[in-house]
Amino acid sequence: MDSYTYYDRDLSWISFNQRVLMEAQDPSLPLYERLKFMGIYSSNLDEFFRVRVASVRSLSDIGKKKINKQLKIKPGKLLKEIHNKVNTQLEEYGKTLREDLLPKLLEHHIHIYMGDQDIPPDHKKVIDHYFKSKVLSFLQPAIIDPKHKENYFLNNRALYFALRLKKISGKKEPVQYAYLNIPSENLPRFLSLPQLDGCYCMISLDDIIRNNLEFVFAGHEIQECVSIKLNRDADLNIEDEYSGDLVDKIKKQITKRNIGVPSRFLYDNKISEQLLDFLVEVFELNSDDLVPGGRYHNLNDLMKLPNPLKPQLEAPRLSEIQIKELDQCPSIFDSIAKKDHMLHFPYHSYDYVLRFFNEAAVDPFVQEIKVTLYRIAADSLIAHALISAAKNGKDVTVFVEVKARFDEENNIRWAQKMEEAGIRIIYSIPGLKVHAKVALIKRKDLKGKAKYFSFLGTGNFNEVTAGIYADHGLLTCHPEMMEEVEKVFKYLYRRKDPGEFKHILVSQFNLQSRFLEMIDREIAFARNNKPGRIILKFNNLEDKVMINKLYEASNLGVTIDLLLRGICCLVPGVEGQSENIQVRRLVDGFLEHARVFWFHNNGQDELYAGSSDWMKRNLYHRIEVIYPIYDTKLKQDLIKIIEWQLKDNVKATLLDQNNHNVAVPTKPSDPAIRAQTKIYEWLKNREEEQVLTD
Repeated sequence: MDSYTYYDRDLSWISFNQRVLMEAQDPSLPLYERLKFMGIYSSNLDEFFRVRVASVRSLSDIGKKKINKQLKIKPGKLLKEIHNKVNTQLEEYGKTLREDLLPKLLEHHIHIYMGDQDIPPDHKKVIDHYFKSKVLSFLQPAIIDPKHKENYFLNNRALYFALRLKKISGKKEPVQYAYLNIPSENLPRFLSLPQLDGCYCMISLDDIIRNNLEFVFAGHEIQECVSIKLNRDADLNIEDEYSGDLVDKIKKQITKRNIGVPSRFLYDNKISEQLLDFLVEVFELNSDDLVPGGRYHNLNDLMKLPNPLKPQLEAPRLSEIQIKELDQCPSIFDSIAKKDHMLHFPYHSYDYVLRFFNEAAVDPFVQEIKVTLYRIAADSLIAHALISAAKNGKDVTVFVEVKARFDEENNIRWAQKMEEAGIRIIYSIPGLKVHAKVALIKRKDLKGKAKYFSFLGTGNFNEVTAGIYADHGLLTCHPEMMEEVEKVFKYLYRRKDPGEFKHILVSQFNLQSRFLEMIDREIAFARNNKPGRIILKFNNLEDKVMINKLYEASNLGVTIDLLLRGICCLVPGVEGQSENIQVRRLVDGFLEHARVFWFHNNGQDELYAGSSDWMKRNLYHRIEVIYPIYDTKLKQDLIKIIEWQLKDNVKATLLDQNNHNVAVPTKPSDPAIRAQTKIYEWLKNREEEQVLTD
């Protein structure tokens, strides 16, 4: 329907990052939790420019005649709007740091030397020693000869100073230009200094170098020094129909990531016109690249700001919840054979997933292990368990997605290490990414009959991110589901039609069609004066086929609640389009990462969870797996979690028709409900009560 309206994908993402900034501005949060969100905002924005803005820039360069006519906003206009909105946010960001967070730190006697503040002699001595003994070995000053500008290059995302210099010789010398790296990839961004007058002091690596520029450029007068940073297009350009070795192709592309075309040249807005013009010429920048900023860049490093009062000023660390029922069972497989188990991370301990793989590695009854890996931890315990399993004579097959953005290098490293240990490695599929999070174990029972066990997740097999991402995982041996998971793995290495899926939903085969059918079923109930109800939770909603179907359902009386963390191209609350749709954005201490799909089904609730958002990439260009929750108790548990998230009036916001994050309306008598806290307390109390009753 052409009259439907949609949010632009990239502008919607900017709205999401604004929601992250709102957390940094929340005075009810511990101070270092607010600084963490400042760092997350900066990191998010950096990736946005490296990937999405670079993509829009590429479209803009194609030329008007070749641009897809379906685009609602032309690339040039979209770029301008992106920059306007981001610049407004960055002004707000800088004000929050200068006028709120830094003074709050000072109230706790934590002082960061910033700008041109005078540094007492005792600290100056420490700083100078650190500079000469540690920092100096990483510095690479370059005075630019404009006649040979091809010799000069700025690394992607790296921090630099740009300088105007003049030789001190007594003669009339021409102005010289230089740049100098700030080696934050080699050294901590902040240095803690000895306590002084009851104050905990620290200084940034940037200012350590600023205070020693005369040493670096001896014989020169420093006329100007400003910080600069260049983001480059960091998306890998891998042909879908490739020939030759994919791993080699990706390795070559990774090396090119650092030399991609510019997508943002960030500079201190106090830069002189003279210096900026020179940099534009030398580094061949254009006006679309130029983004004025503040004195400091890459403020994602605020997440690593030393806390001398630790654990004060930080969010209390939640103790992981142990599950007595699993702990008391000698074998995790015996426990799964009795009943399904659902784990809710990061509230539940991730050790049960590690145990699933560790036991499989040594269990004499286990014959085969199959798993998909999308983002592997740098020192993955799961990968180590798989290697042990292979060395113990198990038949291990691992599908490694080597096209997982920014994890390609780590995934390739682990894939090669596992292959050397005798594991069968499957690398990627032409034109598709495998984003499913599934593991399958074949084990003989005491009678010698093969039985399958599976872990099906909404999050990656990564024990590091499991501590900060809110996800769900199902441990099951449901026979029909296991057969279908086995069919997914056969497809991954044989590329043959797997046939029909009746239980799990798999993109490329039945995922989209089944979701459309379930929405149509709710529409049919609404048409027959029965309650039609849909609750969907995922990270991103972009695909117009699915959005239009939700609009249709809304128009026909189906009530729809969306829990969406990130991109939302659906516009809620529009008369004749989406008046029965409400969108909530939940941002809290844990990253809401789970995808859950709840259809009322006339009181016979159907719930699914899994890996897929409703984006074009997930529905048409990936292998995703969504799994049903059949166990009645587990279904009720998941419903309880989702209901708390729908009632959150502390960390949830509503998305309005202008793509703004607005507070959930409350009455003075309404109790404050913070979903993540409620979920943790409920799970923890339930386990404690279980211990007391046994």
